[in-house]
Amino acid sequence: MLWIYYAFLKTNTTLLITINSFGCFIETLYVGFYLFYAPKKARVQTVKLLLLLVVGGFGAIVLVTQFLFKGVVRAQIVGWICLVFSLCVFVAPLCMVRQVIKTKSVEYMPFLLSVFLTLSAVMWFFYGLLLKDFNIAIPNVLGFVFGILQMILYVMYNNKEKVVTKKQNLPELKNHVIIIDVDDDKKKVPELSEEQIINIMKLGELVYSEKNDGNLTEAAKI
Repeated sequence: MLWIYYAFLKTNTTLLITINSFGCFIETLYVGFYLFYAPKKARVQTVKLLLLLVVGGFGAIVLVTQFLFKGVVRAQIVGWICLVFSLCVFVAPLCMVRQVIKTKSVEYMPFLLSVFLTLSAVMWFFYGLLLKDFNIAIPNVLGFVFGILQMILYVMYNNKEKVVTKKQNLPELKNHVIIIDVDDDKKKVPELSEEQIINIMKLGELVYSEKNDGNLTEAAKI
């Protein structure tokens, strides 16, 4: 939305308007599907965040630049704001790069996504150069660098086994012994916390798994 607003302040920016309008449409669909399938708590938090950023943030930028600045100065300030937000977008994948290096797995870093992000950065860079608009060109230099970095990491770690960062231990039921007298109908089963219930379920699954392994071993001996 910021880039669309910036494009309306400039001339010869038809591609900037059309492409970013299509991007807004796709993002709206994405957010709509997320809100439809997300839990209620996540849905409420997302709506609050959207209102804060879209209505509050974007609205404040439009109002301030419209009433406090004019002409070329207004376009320059909006361009700088767009540049800063674009840099933040390209820096965001660093978290994914860190995860890939830590786990030595590219499970959550699709190769095609990295390729198309790199190509997009290259195209927008040259588009900015042709328009002599460095607010468009400069952020995409960083996008190109991070795109190449992601593809290099994919080649390095594509065939390596995933490193398990956490050991899976048998869940412990700390200091809780439950005794149920089935002959006394008046006694109620003590209430368990959610964590205790999950631990009991995990313990049952583990015991069941070990029992099946033992049965298979005995059958093989016979």
